[in-house]
Amino acid sequence: MEKTELVFIPSPGLSHLISTVETAKLLLDRDDRHRRLSITVLIMKLPNDTTVASYIEKFSASSSSDNNTTSSLSHLRFIHLPSGEEDQATGGTPSETFRFDLIDRQSTNIREIVSDLVEQPRTSRMGGLVLDMLCTNFTEIADEFGIPAYVFFTSGACGLGLLSHLVSLKLDHGQDLTQYKGSDEEMSVPCFSLPVPAKILPAVMIEGGPVADVFMNYFRRLKDMKGIMVNTFYELESYAVDSLQSDGKSQTPKIYPIGPILNSGAGGGDEKRTKSEEIKKWLDEQPEKSVVFLCFGTMGSFEESQVREIAAALEKSGKRFLWSLRKPGVKGSKIPFPTEYEGFDEVLPEGFLERTEGIGKVTGWAAQVAVLSHPAVGGFVSHCGWNSILESVSFGVPVATFPMYAEQQLNAFQLVKELGMAEEISIDYKIDFKGDSPPEIVGAAEIEAAIRRLMTAEEEGGGGGVRGKVKEMQSKSRAALLEGGSSYKALSLFIEDVIQNAV
Repeated sequence: MEKTELVFIPSPGLSHLISTVETAKLLLDRDDRHRRLSITVLIMKLPNDTTVASYIEKFSASSSSDNNTTSSLSHLRFIHLPSGEEDQATGGTPSETFRFDLIDRQSTNIREIVSDLVEQPRTSRMGGLVLDMLCTNFTEIADEFGIPAYVFFTSGACGLGLLSHLVSLKLDHGQDLTQYKGSDEEMSVPCFSLPVPAKILPAVMIEGGPVADVFMNYFRRLKDMKGIMVNTFYELESYAVDSLQSDGKSQTPKIYPIGPILNSGAGGGDEKRTKSEEIKKWLDEQPEKSVVFLCFGTMGSFEESQVREIAAALEKSGKRFLWSLRKPGVKGSKIPFPTEYEGFDEVLPEGFLERTEGIGKVTGWAAQVAVLSHPAVGGFVSHCGWNSILESVSFGVPVATFPMYAEQQLNAFQLVKELGMAEEISIDYKIDFKGDSPPEIVGAAEIEAAIRRLMTAEEEGGGGGVRGKVKEMQSKSRAALLEGGSSYKALSLFIEDVIQNAV
C-alpha cells in the first residue's frame, strides 16, 4: 500500500523532541490498522547537550524490545542533522540569537533530505512537513517543493492565541509592543475570558531587540500553515479553542487539539535509573498524597538566595517534600543548562538536611512523570512549563505556580485565574538568564502559605476547590484520548486531512 510520509522538525532541546516523538507514536498507533503513514523525525542538537542522544538511544532500545509496538514504530525513523563547526565554536560572548541561528543553519541539510524524499521512487506520497513553532521558517522549503506545512504547537491553545494576538497588534495595527514592558495595563486577549496583565506577557515578545524580531518572524508564519496540532485537549481550554476556531478574520488555520501528549518515560542512563529507584523507594515509604514535589524543568535553577527562601518555607510548613534542586549553569554560556551540586550543603541553610531528615528528601535530577504518578505525591511546586501542566493534570496532582521564563507566567495566570486549578506562589516571577538585573526573590512566607494551601486543599464542594477541579480535569483528560473523545477525534481528523492533502 502507498505510504504517506510526514517529516517532523522539532526545535533543538529535549522537551520539544519528546513531545514530537510521542505525537509521532500516537499518529502511527492510531493509523496502525490502515498502515498509511510513515514518519521521519529530523533531530537538531544543542552544543554540549547529551540528553537528546541518550533519549533516542533509550527510546530505540525500548521500542525494539517491545513486540507490541514494533508494527507501528517500524515506520518511525530518526535522522540526526549534522552540527556545523560554527555550532561547536567556543570563546567569546554568544549571540542573543545563537539558538535560532543554529536552527536556520540547518536549512540546506533539511532541503536535501526533503528533496531526496520527494524524488524517491513513487512508493509514497509526501504528507508534508510538521514544524515546531520555532521552526516555521522551513515553510519556505515546503513551498519550494509544493508540499503542505503543518505546525505542532507544543504549548497550549491560550499560548497560541496570545502569540497570534501579539503578532496582529504589531503587524496589523502597528503597535510598538515594548510599551507593555513593565506596564500595569490589562489587555483584552481573544483566547482569554479575563483581562490579561501585561506583566505576564512573554518577555521575548515585548522587550524589543533581535530576539523579539526572530520570534515575531516565527509566529507571523503560523497563519500560513495548513493546520496546527496543539498539545492540549478541548475540555481544558474550550474557551481558547472555540476562539481560535471561530476567528472571523481567518488569522488562524485549522486547529487540532490532540493532547495531552506526555513523556512515556524513555530516556536516561544507568545513573539516572539508579536515582529514580532511590526516589521511588523513598516515596514508597510516605503516606498517600502527603508529599509536595518541587521541580522546575529543563532550565530550572535558582541562585542561593532564592534556594534559602524555598528551604525556609519547606521547613516551616512541616510538610513532607521531595525537592529536585539543580545548580545554575554558567552565566554567559550559549545554553546555561543546570548542573548537579557536589553536595547540597554548599547552597542550603546550615543544618537544613539534618532538621528535615525523615520528612524531606533533596535530590538532583528527578524523573518528573514517575514522581507525579506516585500515589504519595499530593502537590507540585512547578515552573509551569506546558508539559509539566499537562502531566500534573493527567495524574491529578494540583500545582503551586512558580513560573520562570518563556510563556510560563502566562500558563500560571491561566491555571490560577482563568481555570482556578492552581495555588499561586507567583504568576509573574521571572529569571534573568543574562544577569543584567539583580535576581528577583520570592519570600519564604509566600512560598510557605501556598504550600500549606496546596497540601490542605479540599476535594469537597462539587469540585469547587483546586484539588477537586484538578481531579475532575484528570478524568476529562483521559476521556479525551479514548475512542469517541475530543482528542481522539481531532487526531483522526488530522490523519485524514494529511492523507487528503498529500502530494
